[in-house]
Amino acid sequence: MSKRALLEVIALGARDAAAARAGGADRLELVSDMARDGLSPSRETFGRVRAAVDIPVRVMLRLADGFGAGDVDMLAGVAGGLRAEGADEFVLGFLDTHGDPDLVAVERLVAEIEGCRWTFHRAIDRAADRESLRKRLADLPGLDAYLTAGSASGVDDGLAVLLAEAARGDEPGYEPRLMVGGGLRLGHLPALRAAGLDAFHIGGAARPGGWGAPVDTAAVREWREAVDG
Repeated sequence: MSKRALLEVIALGARDAAAARAGGADRLELVSDMARDGLSPSRETFGRVRAAVDIPVRVMLRLADGFGAGDVDMLAGVAGGLRAEGADEFVLGFLDTHGDPDLVAVERLVAEIEGCRWTFHRAIDRAADRESLRKRLADLPGLDAYLTAGSASGVDDGLAVLLAEAARGDEPGYEPRLMVGGGLRLGHLPALRAAGLDAFHIGGAARPGGWGAPVDTAAVREWREAVDG
């Protein structure tokens, strides 16, 4: 029997976390400030979420808009504080001005979260060369997923890229799990599942009332059933 597909839901706090868990989410991506595409949450918020649910929580390491790392020392301090609070899974991803992976920043944070698993997020969709990025990150410890829509503009435009990359899972640099997110709709699932993709990430889709409203358990449950279907 095949393993259950992964459904990850963006949470902004404990209320979201509980609603996502009740709807069948397998994992949370914990962020703050979605007006800026998701920044690092506070230690206190992580602590409340960790106390509220028993499912894995991946915590965003990002302090500013865009895909530049900014102050890497400050980022490392945030990572260290979240680890001290009990965080053991993370989300990060930085590019330099040429669209290449910012290895100085990424390697600094990976050292700070040594022993933890982490996702390289949708910065891959802004990279100058997706394949080159994967090869340059391939040996970093803990990297077990790429969050990607296949395109900077979302899954509608990136579907062909996602299907092509799904077929390369045994090639060097392609071992981390492809987790599809970014404009993902229920209608995309049949083609993605048929290609063997088994990890999905939703944010706005879990909030029919918009980002000002909490996660809706019924919306998450609809996705859970569709992903499993």
